[in-house]
Amino acid sequence: MIKLYGHELSGNSYKVKLMLSLLGLDYEWIKVDLMAGAHKQPDFLALNPFGQVPLLVDGNTVLADAQAILVYLARQYGSQSWLPLEAEAISRVVRWLSTTAGEVRQGPESARLYHLFKATSINLERAIQKSEFILTQLNDHLVNQQWLELGHPTIADVAVFPYVALAGDGKIDLTPYANVLAWIDRVKHLPGFVGMIGIEAPVAA
Repeated sequence: MIKLYGHELSGNSYKVKLMLSLLGLDYEWIKVDLMAGAHKQPDFLALNPFGQVPLLVDGNTVLADAQAILVYLARQYGSQSWLPLEAEAISRVVRWLSTTAGEVRQGPESARLYHLFKATSINLERAIQKSEFILTQLNDHLVNQQWLELGHPTIADVAVFPYVALAGDGKIDLTPYANVLAWIDRVKHLPGFVGMIGIEAPVAA
């Protein structure tokens, strides 16, 4: 049985939950109480010395980092549609994993940390500027396509989706970005989609 260590307010934990659900995989959810500092305790640090969630345990495989876990799940349990093998195609997907750890983290994710978790060490003005930049890039990128790459859902969409969809938690208004909002709605209608606090799943007809 796959085990997923995470926190219910963590967008990175959620993206792994979402991928597991999209792939139809059963798993055990193990809450790591970040507010109580459980991620810095010796038993957790023994599994992940970085002291971060999410953490995935699949048999003898122990993996940290949300993007790395998405790669593992796609390759181990998914089809090539989620993570292709061809050089150019996989490069296009990986580019968005880097964007997730870069511009999305510096922008919407940081603004959310500032407002939701009172992370006052974050430069809010810079986070707002980064948010506007990456949301504009995404909106322009999605003008003539429904998905980030290759014409169908990939782990690129799963990686970028959470903190963009949660932008409102950071007081970032998505209204100006119509293509981004349409893409968020498409992701929400993927078979197996699950939501989290701040991201509601569509109501079944």
